Amino acid sequence: MTDLQGYLRSLDAETLAGLLYEQAERDPELHARLQLRAGGEEPAEVDRHAGEVTKIAAVLDTVQRLLDSGSPADLAPLARRTVERVLKAQQDDPAVVRRAVALYARACANRPPADLAEWLASAALDHGAEIDLAAFVKPLGDSGLTQLKSIVDKHHGPAAERFAEQLAELSGDVDALLEILSRRPQRLDVRLKIVRVLRGAGRTAEAVAYAARALNQNDDAVKTRGTEFRRAPSEKTFLALREAAVELGRWETERESALAVLRKSAESDEAAADELVRVLLAEERPEEAWQAARRYPCSLPVLLQVAELREAEAPGEVIDVYKLFVNHLIEQKGASHYEQAAKRLRRIRQLHRKAGTADEFAPYLAELVTTHKRKARLLAEIRQARIALPKG
Repeated sequence: MTDLQGYLRSLDAETLAGLLYEQAERDPELHARLQLRAGGEEPAEVDRHAGEVTKIAAVLDTVQRLLDSGSPADLAPLARRTVERVLKAQQDDPAVVRRAVALYARACANRPPADLAEWLASAALDHGAEIDLAAFVKPLGDSGLTQLKSIVDKHHGPAAERFAEQLAELSGDVDALLEILSRRPQRLDVRLKIVRVLRGAGRTAEAVAYAARALNQNDDAVKTRGTEFRRAPSEKTFLALREAAVELGRWETERESALAVLRKSAESDEAAADELVRVLLAEERPEEAWQAARRYPCSLPVLLQVAELREAEAPGEVIDVYKLFVNHLIEQKGASHYEQAAKRLRRIRQLHRKAGTADEFAPYLAELVTTHKRKARLLAEIRQARIALPKG
């Protein structure tokens, strides 16, 4: 038997590199591993998760390059293993999963696996993969789609329903699709899809009648939620009203009326003032939220929330809020509260510097220390925060 290892050792580096490169061209996984090493990504140099993500990306790049070049190799097994690795690694980026599945669909086009229907069902129903069935229509064929439907019909839950919806669309089963959509929460996007399905099937009269009913239902929902909001103004009832009004295109009018109700309630009630500020933040109006927090009697936690959002834009404006928080923490007593107070003092010093009022921090700190001079633990935490105590 030929001593292969000895033979390889006898080859010069250039010949050995040529042989390895030729093999890598035929073996996508080897090609990806070599690319990984060429980039300096050794397992010892990166954490395990980051290394796995990098490896997966390299394999996906290799599979895509070979598919784009029209490689005659059967890439379906490698593409499938890669999807499984992505799912096992619990990739945070859904785009990675979608890319891996899309490449697998391309790899299956010429040589579809016999168990493709079972695998797709397992990937979606058991592992939560987002599968675009339209990409697998050709490799599945009519028999595969029928087999997949029989599997999906035995399951329940959101993933099975999404699959059933795709199967109904691909097969042109309008009644089945309408039944599925009718079970969904009747948001605007769902209702619009029902109208499109009916019109696409030539059932125009039904589409018009459904749209009219939906419009009336929406109008009733706006009235009901408007009544609920005015009875108990809060962020929750405000957002419910917004959802209904947006679908009717009436939110601009409803919003200002609802905000006026909240502002009136906020004038004398802390809880209502908090709700107003939260609503303004939900509406992505941070400037107005800050002004409301300063004008109305908000609680300290809400005041802090908007101050932290305001800090980068106007550091000098939030200093007074942070000083209130320091006083509150000191009043609570205890080591942990004193530690938090010291850290916030350091932040106040930084904000004074950013606002160009650095000379105001020393007298503020001197007054604070004088007031609490008997709290030895507080003074120790201030020193620990690298804040120099006033002399004397």
